[in-house]
Amino acid sequence: MFERRIPEWLRHAPAPSVRGFATLAGFEAVTRGILISVFPVAVYTALPDAAVISSIYFVIGLFSLAVGLLVPFLTRFIQRRWMYAIGAAGYVAGSGIAMIGTPEMIVLALVMHSLATVTTFVCFNAYVMDYIARIELGKCETLRMFYSALGWTVGPVLGVLMWGWWPPLPFLISGASAGVMLGAFVSMRMGNGKLITRARQPAPNPLAYLGRFFQQPRLIAGWLFAVIRSCGWWAYVVYLPIYAVENGMSDQLGGALLSITNAALFSSPLLLRWMQARSIRYSVRTGFLACAILFTLAGTGLLPAPIVIACLFIGSFFLILLDICAGLPFLMAVKPSERTEMSAIYSSFRDVSGILTPGVAWLVLLVAPLSGIFAAAGSFCAVAWLISGRLHPRLGQSRMKPLPPLGGKVMTD
Repeated sequence: MFERRIPEWLRHAPAPSVRGFATLAGFEAVTRGILISVFPVAVYTALPDAAVISSIYFVIGLFSLAVGLLVPFLTRFIQRRWMYAIGAAGYVAGSGIAMIGTPEMIVLALVMHSLATVTTFVCFNAYVMDYIARIELGKCETLRMFYSALGWTVGPVLGVLMWGWWPPLPFLISGASAGVMLGAFVSMRMGNGKLITRARQPAPNPLAYLGRFFQQPRLIAGWLFAVIRSCGWWAYVVYLPIYAVENGMSDQLGGALLSITNAALFSSPLLLRWMQARSIRYSVRTGFLACAILFTLAGTGLLPAPIVIACLFIGSFFLILLDICAGLPFLMAVKPSERTEMSAIYSSFRDVSGILTPGVAWLVLLVAPLSGIFAAAGSFCAVAWLISGRLHPRLGQSRMKPLPPLGGKVMTD
């Protein structure tokens, strides 16, 4: 008799790699990228009022924030792998609902995609912190951006073109991509992440870990960087297309420019080398300073519309740089025992920016034209530039030697 043995790869799933996480990010980029320029135009077509659109995004942001903060609590009852699967299924369901095409269904689909984004993002970051070594986080972020480049580059312009040909088509493609993303996740067999220690007492309530967050300045700074960077993207992705339409330009201009911007993601490996030759602190400060200058210029109201759009377009390339480096201060400061909870805190940046940007936009539109929103985004970036001056000058280097503070108190845990 021959002894039958179960293959090793079936008995013990290999640890997820940097490339595996990048693959998941690539499918998510297709899922979201193809609709990122469709949703603002579709909602504006149904409800041609920038203030109304801002209020809709504001309410959705509040709802998404609440759900994102509850994810760690829900994982007490629903295993993390199922939470991720529910999020991926939300993309599929939202895309199906959007294909109906009525204004109500478009808004409902936007809600479902927002909730799917925050749910998968919390789980994804918790898995990354479980399986990727701290010193490899920079490589992980860079490869994630590189794999996402195609979806974010082709998706925005292709999405608005498809929407013009047949409105349900971009939603059909997005839903199919989400299904493939879910299949890729299942094949990685990550389970519920690494078990650190067996709990000796009941898990805290959903908001109890906020106290630990507020006790760690580097976590606060990293979270603020993510919020402000996301506000910049909001101004560029949502309000630039509306600004273009209001100034008599094509409704496809926003998607085309976003696609060109996202093509810079292919340069992620080069940007990583540039960042490593300097420091995370230098890279973060460079990105925020450039965005502050360019977005403020666009919001002065003194420039013609084409120049305004050109300033925002150039500024968006520095947002790409911030996508690579601005999240690292947070990820590098998280303690292993707080991965899931702090991942939920970090993921809230999307929803906080989704509340903050439309809320500020609504106030700005009461007293200023649409371009004032860009000036507000520039002001936020200037604040982030000031905060980033307190980061350690050699943050993220594998062999960090103690250095005296440069230009102020160095931020520590």
